[in-house]
Amino acid sequence: IVEGRFCNAELFQKLVDCEGIIFGSPTYMGGVAAQFKAFADASSDTWVEQKWSGKIAAGFTSGGAMNGDQSSTLQYIQTLAGQHGMLWLGLDKTTGTGELGLNRLGTQAGVVAQGVNGEVHPSDLATAQYLGERMALWVKRIKT
Repeated sequence: IVEGRFCNAELFQKLVDCEGIIFGSPTYMGGVAAQFKAFADASSDTWVEQKWSGKIAAGFTSGGAMNGDQSSTLQYIQTLAGQHGMLWLGLDKTTGTGELGLNRLGTQAGVVAQGVNGEVHPSDLATAQYLGERMALWVKRIKT
């Protein structure tokens, strides 16, 4: 971030070349972190040309509380993806499903994790891994 603006042309080019993007940000004060907001604002050049249109998008966030308004963060990320013409991929797991207790905090829009003393709950990590695998599956389905 230089003078309040996110600057990384190489990263934006890599994202143009991707088939899907999983966005993530900690939740601070009920929304994305300032650094993610700077990234989102800098994506406006990509938005103008709709370079991410048709890509699959998903999201994750983490906070210190069981519900520190993390859904607001996911909604912001989902809106950003929609503005870019991306297709949103949420979770398909009900609360606490599977052997690992996937989707422990019960958010369908994406992964919500809770950290305590700098450690993330194992179920939340397993849910994040599941979302990554789900993303890979859908990218493969859409490409073929």
